[in-house]
Amino acid sequence: MSGEEARHRAESSEARAAAVSDIQELMRRKEEIEAQIKANYDVLESQKGIGMNEPLVDCEGYPRADVDLYQVRTARHNIICLQNDHKAVMKQVEEALHQLHARDKEKQARDMAEAQEEARSCRLGSSSPILPQAFAKVNSISPGSPASIAGMQVDDEIVEFGSVNTQNFQSLQNVGSVVQHSEGKPLNVTVIRRGEKHQLRLIPTRWAGKGLLGCNIIPLQR
Repeated sequence: MSGEEARHRAESSEARAAAVSDIQELMRRKEEIEAQIKANYDVLESQKGIGMNEPLVDCEGYPRADVDLYQVRTARHNIICLQNDHKAVMKQVEEALHQLHARDKEKQARDMAEAQEEARSCRLGSSSPILPQAFAKVNSISPGSPASIAGMQVDDEIVEFGSVNTQNFQSLQNVGSVVQHSEGKPLNVTVIRRGEKHQLRLIPTRWAGKGLLGCNIIPLQR
């Protein structure tokens, strides 16, 4: 890999990490708005279960005396404003996810082209080196997850995951234990991808999805 390619890949990785951080911030804002909407609906519920549309005057046209009109009007106004905010945040989340997915597709296409070029170079050069045996395989990755940010791809075969390798691997619990004890800390991960060995730097982190990795790993038969 040339210096220019390495710089471009580093910049791309940083851009993806920033995009993921933006999405996580938007998701936190969304949850805050939803909590505020619920709190205002609770206010309406406490006022004789009045909702958004029930009249605030009695049958004779006088203001109702059995509810706190100021609280009801304020809660209704807040709900309308918060629902508009929620709609705007959800649109931002949708646009950010679309951009992230597009960036992932571009990176995957670029990686595929580089791998094909490297494979052609290998065929023209000496015989292929003997690759280490893998003990597990990645069969799914969530966009924007720590695994995706680290550059892991579906069908990557894992030969080293932190302190776990082919020699000491017994079950996926070994990998799970390493992940739990390495939250927020970088792990060296070695994978075989299309016949080539790749070194990755994976940081188990809490994100918008489940778990600390955002990928599914299955053991390989040995």
